[in-house]
This record gives sequence, structure tokens and C-alpha cells, in this order.
Amino acid sequence: MKPREEPSFGGWRFSLLVAVLAAMALVLVWRLVSLQLLDTERGYRFLQDQGNARALRDEAIPVHRGIIRDRNGEPLAVSTPVQVLWANPQELVADDDDWAHLAQALNQRPDDLRQRMATVASRKFTYLRRQMNPADAQRVMDLKIPGINSRREYQRFYPAGNVAAHVVGFTDVDERGQEGIELAYDNWLTGVPGSKRVVKDRNGDLIRDVQELAPARPGRALDLSLDLRIQYLAHRELKKTVEATGAESGSIILLDVRTSEVLAMANFPSYNPNNRASAGSSALRNRAVTDLTEPGSTVKPFTIMTALESGKYKPETLIDTSPGYIRVGRKTFRDHHNLGVIPLTTVITKSSQVGTTKVALSLDPATIRTVFHRAGFGELVGTHFPGESVGKFPNPRRWDDVGRANFAFGYGLSVTPLQLSRAYLMLASGGRSRPVTLLKAGEPQEAEQVFPPEHVRELVAMMETVTQAGGTAKLAAIQGYRVAGKTGTVHRTGANGYEADHYQSLFAGFAPVSDPRIVCVVVVTDPRGGVYYGGAIAAPVFSAVVRGALRLLNVAPDNVPQTQAPMQVAGRNAPKAPA
Repeated sequence: MKPREEPSFGGWRFSLLVAVLAAMALVLVWRLVSLQLLDTERGYRFLQDQGNARALRDEAIPVHRGIIRDRNGEPLAVSTPVQVLWANPQELVADDDDWAHLAQALNQRPDDLRQRMATVASRKFTYLRRQMNPADAQRVMDLKIPGINSRREYQRFYPAGNVAAHVVGFTDVDERGQEGIELAYDNWLTGVPGSKRVVKDRNGDLIRDVQELAPARPGRALDLSLDLRIQYLAHRELKKTVEATGAESGSIILLDVRTSEVLAMANFPSYNPNNRASAGSSALRNRAVTDLTEPGSTVKPFTIMTALESGKYKPETLIDTSPGYIRVGRKTFRDHHNLGVIPLTTVITKSSQVGTTKVALSLDPATIRTVFHRAGFGELVGTHFPGESVGKFPNPRRWDDVGRANFAFGYGLSVTPLQLSRAYLMLASGGRSRPVTLLKAGEPQEAEQVFPPEHVRELVAMMETVTQAGGTAKLAAIQGYRVAGKTGTVHRTGANGYEADHYQSLFAGFAPVSDPRIVCVVVVTDPRGGVYYGGAIAAPVFSAVVRGALRLLNVAPDNVPQTQAPMQVAGRNAPKAPA
């Protein structure tokens, strides 16, 4: 019997496969005809969208940070264009030659670079190097290694270096303000990046710009009140004194009496904002604004102002300081020697502790405190500088005699050099108070009268004797100019109270007295070598810096000695020869 044949499926399966493939081909042909011939607009859009998805990119338009200038337009902080190199580790598939060339261009070891990329292999973005010189970055891009890209950014540069570092401050690598003016006015200086649409090839190289999506707005410029010429002078003289005396640090501030602008503010030690690698945290702070010190005898003029306002005292009022010391409670206050009976003016001239103590004990302590408060102690100056200190201003419910005496000659309260300079600015301004500013002022702001002008004139005349023969600050005198001021020498405080052999030397004053233009405060911390008095350490710095500043500002001398009448020249008025 003949066996039954099984049905064959090979033939119909093959036919089905051919039919499916043919149908797919017809669909593709129809789609092509539809896009190219029947619906050209839609087809064009489809192909364009597909091409754009592969070539069009939206990119940020970087903007530079606003320039910071001094009052004369000299740059203090500028942004320079640099390049940043970044890589897509998932695309960065390089052979050994590529790794060697790339590492050499980046000044790195090939093994270190390969290991670094291995740790971020799952990412699509990582920085290779930031803030590169454009020429160096281009050499890397010329290697044509897949996965490496570059874009422009900006790096902050400070032309004045360490001279103005504490005022200007600095930014981080992303140009965000970190210290000083850079931080205080970060929003003003920071620009708004724009965006644009570009066409790039498969290697990421730019072919052309297509469209600006959002305009870029660069940061706004900022003009400071600093005069870079005076700032250099102040920094140089302060540095010279700190190094010569072996002091720990120093600060100096100069104010323009007419406008209350800060013309110079320097500290030493300083740091280089362009390279902060070796700068410690203590070197970064602006001591003139943040650090507190007991002002010592530099605030005695405000105690004397209280005496004048009380009506009990006049500059010629006699005070008996014999026998050269006075016992108050359990404490003894001494002068350097017995001055005997002296007028109130000499209390300032000789900086008499005994005289000041006797005056203070005869006055209401609350009244003395009120005068100090009117001078601005115990409150912010208002410059908006980061870290500005308010100081320490005592307000005891019950003030014993020792506390009253200490407060009267500058112990028991703490101020910043900036606060002390503002207080002296009021005296130089005829008793008027005006906000101190670090920004260039268009017009002087309205002033408030805080001290009676007649008492200010009397006090200034008393303070002028400090820099004359017999005063404690003869080294603060400036040839050709009348100078008024006051010295201060205070013990530094430590963990166990006042330290016997550590001092702060101060001088505060202004010139020229006839029409004050410059207020200057100098603080030198812990000078070594046995000399530490404010009249010997801080006063010479004041003299050198203010003398130079007055000349730079073309301020006319007000203390020119009277000369003999000029000799007559030959002519009709010439004397006849003797017969």
C-alpha cells in the first residue's frame, strides 16, 4: 500500500514572507511619494525636523561680569574671556595614542586622566579643564578627539592685586561674589546669559548661528569711591610700618570730608586675589571693617565734647592733676609725669589720664554715653560691606566710678577703625553727620547736625595742639598744613584679660584744619621692639599718607610761614646807590 503524503508548508510560508516584504516596500514607497510629491509641505517639515534633531542645538550666550573701577575710572576688577573644556565620557572612546596626546595637552599623566574618566564613565558631562587660555584650549580641540567640546567663559582679574584686595574682594570659578564689594554688589555685577540656536556637525563643531532666542545682558559697571593713587600710597606706608616694627597687622582708612567717600582702605597683611592658594582665612578679612579694638585715648575728644556741652568747662578751665595720679575705687590712673594745674586744652595736648578722669567723674555718665552714641559708636556705619561689625557699646544699669573713668578714655567699649573714622569725620565736618560710602558719590548727601558748631571749633583747636610742639603726636605734623588729631595706645585683650606687653597703636586726625579735606585713622596691632605708643608708631603713617593725599588732591597749604617782603627789582622803585 502506497504511504500517504504529508502536506508541504514550505511553499506557502515563503509566499507569505514575500508578500509581507512586498507590502512593507509598498508602504515605504507610498510614504516617500506622499512626502515628496503629494504633501510636499508636510514632507519638508518631517525631513527638516529629523535633520534639526541631529544638527540644531540651543546654546547659552555667556556674559561677562560688570567691571569695578576706582573713582577715576581705573579698573579694579575685570572679566577676561577664557575657555572651558568638557567631555562626554560615554563618547570619549580613545585609544592609547589619544589618551597620551590628550593628557599631554592638559598637562596631566595619561594614567591619571584615564582613571578619572573611568570614574565618570556613566555620565554625559564632566569638566576637563576650566579657565584655560584660548590658545591652549584650541590646541586640545585640534586633536579632533570625539567627545571633547569647548565653550567660552570668563575669568575675573584684579589689576591692583593685593593693594585693594580687601575692599574689592573676589569671585569663585563661576564668577559669583565671595568677598568684599564682589559679594556686596553681586546682583548688580552679575549679567544675565542669553541663548541662541546653532547648527553643529556630527563632531560638535559650529557650522553657523541660526537664531538668537534671548538677548544677553552683561553685568553693570560699578564705580567705587577709592582713589587708586591714594590706595597705593596708604598700602605702601602701612606695609612699611608693619614690617619695620614687627607688628602683627595694621589698618588705615582715609575719608573725603566733603563727600564722606572712602578714598582709601587698606590692611596688611594682604593677599593676591588673582592667586589665593597661599592665603589663609585671617588674611582675607577686611580688618578695617570687621575687627574690633578698644579705641583708647582717640575718643577722649568726645569726653571733652561732653564737658563743653555741659557748660561747666571751657578750653581754658583749669584742672589740678597733681600729684600725677588719681585713685578711683581700687584702681589708680596715672599720667607719665605730674602735669600740675593745667587748662582743659592741655588735657588733650598731653593726653592726661588724670585730667580726663576728673572731668568724667564730674559729668553725668549717661550724658557721656549719649555723646559717644551721637558720634556713631555702637551702630553700623552702613556701607553694606560684608561682615561689618557693630562694635561693643556698654549700657550698664549701674555705672561705678571706675567704669565711668575707663569709658571716658576709651576702655570698656570696642569699635572698628571704620567707626572711629566716621566719628572723626563728624568733627572735621563741623559737627555734621553724613553717611559714609564706598561708592563714588555724585552729590554729597544731606548732613545732620549732631554737635554744636561752636563746641566743635573749640575742640578742634584743642586737638590741633596734639600735633604741635609739646603734644603727643608731633610726628603726625605735615609741613605746610595744620593738623588736628589724637593718639591712642591700648593694651590688647587676651584669654586672661589685658596683656601687659601687647598693644595697639592708634592715631586719628584730619587736615587741613582751616578747611578739612581728609580724615585718616591708623591702627597698628602689636608692634614689637619696645616702641608702641600711637604717637611713635601710627602718627608717622598718618603724616606720610595724608601729606601725599593732599598733594594728589591739589589741596592748598594752610600753614605757610610768613616770608619777608620780596626785594624790589631795578626800576623807578629801586633804591638809589649811596653817594
